[in-house]
Amino acid sequence: MRMGLVEFGWTFVFTIVNFLIIFYVLRHYLFRPVTEFMENRTKGIETSIEEAERKNKEAETLKEQYEEKLMSIKKERETIINEATKRAKTQSDEIIKSAKGEATKIIERGRQDIERERQKTVNELKDQISTLAIMAATKVVEEEMDQKAHEKMIQQFIEEVGETQWQN
Repeated sequence: MRMGLVEFGWTFVFTIVNFLIIFYVLRHYLFRPVTEFMENRTKGIETSIEEAERKNKEAETLKEQYEEKLMSIKKERETIINEATKRAKTQSDEIIKSAKGEATKIIERGRQDIERERQKTVNELKDQISTLAIMAATKVVEEEMDQKAHEKMIQQFIEEVGETQWQN
């Protein structure tokens, strides 16, 4: 008789029993640890993913804070630059105003000095002219002048000097 692929007999029963024993042993010593390992690994990966997402959110928050601080620093820098520019402009205007005032004072002092020197020169000229006039008068008087002519000349000189003003 020909035998088929599957026959029911003691061999079939031992094969089934061997299969069940191997399945139980593999399930107990291999499948459970592998399954537990895979579950632990899955939980670890999920935890790592959650941690990475949390850190990404923290990084985004920190990035936003950094950008806000950067913007505030830029605004503060612009404010400081504007204030410094205004102060420099004010100081510059004050320096220019002071310099103009000082220049005006120097020019006025120069004019006053020139006027004093001119007056001094005029006075010296008057003194010299008076001296020359006296010397000329003395010469004229020394040359044949009588008492009447001398008095007349002095009187005439006094009248001319009293009425005439020196031109500056």
